[in-house]
Amino acid sequence: MPTTVPAPTAPPAPTSARAAAGSLQAAAAMTMLGCSTGVTAAFSSYPVAAGQALRYALAAAVLLPLARRQGRPAGRLTARELTLLLALAATGLFAFNLLMVTALRHTDPAVVGSIVGCTPLLLGVLGPLLARRRPAARLLAAAGLVVVGAALTQGFGSGDTAGLLCAAGTLLCEAAFSLLAVPLLPRLGPVRVSAYTTALAVPLFAATAALSPAVLRPPTGTELLALLYLALVMTCVAFLLWYSALTRLTPEHAGLFGGLIPLTATLSGAVLTATAPTPLQLLGATLVTAALLLGPPRPTRNRPTQHQPATTQHPTT
Repeated sequence: MPTTVPAPTAPPAPTSARAAAGSLQAAAAMTMLGCSTGVTAAFSSYPVAAGQALRYALAAAVLLPLARRQGRPAGRLTARELTLLLALAATGLFAFNLLMVTALRHTDPAVVGSIVGCTPLLLGVLGPLLARRRPAARLLAAAGLVVVGAALTQGFGSGDTAGLLCAAGTLLCEAAFSLLAVPLLPRLGPVRVSAYTTALAVPLFAATAALSPAVLRPPTGTELLALLYLALVMTCVAFLLWYSALTRLTPEHAGLFGGLIPLTATLSGAVLTATAPTPLQLLGATLVTAALLLGPPRPTRNRPTQHQPATTQHPTT
């Protein structure tokens, strides 16, 4: 019985049904993230570290029982898996949120959004390289369209060096949220990866909150509703959808749907404020749509997939 996790491998060659299911899951997760802009703003006045500690504690309280219902994975967590889970919690959850807040304090939201919008291109390069594959020119072209479309949708602004560096760090953490999960998903599955990382993020934020000068207070009614949305919808539901998509799609393919974040944020804001999108925003939406149509790989038939070890359990979510 093997005691180590196999090296990161790409998901099996996509069939039409498999690719369609993964695409719908990725699109739903990114749409939820984009539409959460107003909710996040409503929670922004609450102490950051304490608020995130509460968010992930609530999410872990939901996800951990779901993980237990699936039973234990074959064998204990290996040292490599635990290291990846800790790195995922520290980068994709902890550092991402703190860097994002710091970036927004120094730089226009448009600049931060445009930089983080480069995530599809970064995944398009790093995803194949980590799996020892050559980046596909078609997906790189689609990722480039997503980046341009996201930049047009977000707009352009100004910022200082600290803000730009924090925005770049946020971009790296966003990519790590997917790439570090890829080698964990075949054996642990989306529920366990989501549950373990949210639980590991709680003490990181709690320790930061304890050292913060911000005074902990009960959330207001609006903040409480925002907290529940961020914990239950944005963390539990969106995490499960995204990680389920990564079991069906390669990271570079799933990453294309990140272009929906600025698009859905803009459209939801337009609906809430009854304002029409600008021509540049409509052009950006067109480019993102074109990229999503260009990017999906063509289904293949009877293509052999790499053998998985006997201890691997395929997720059912």
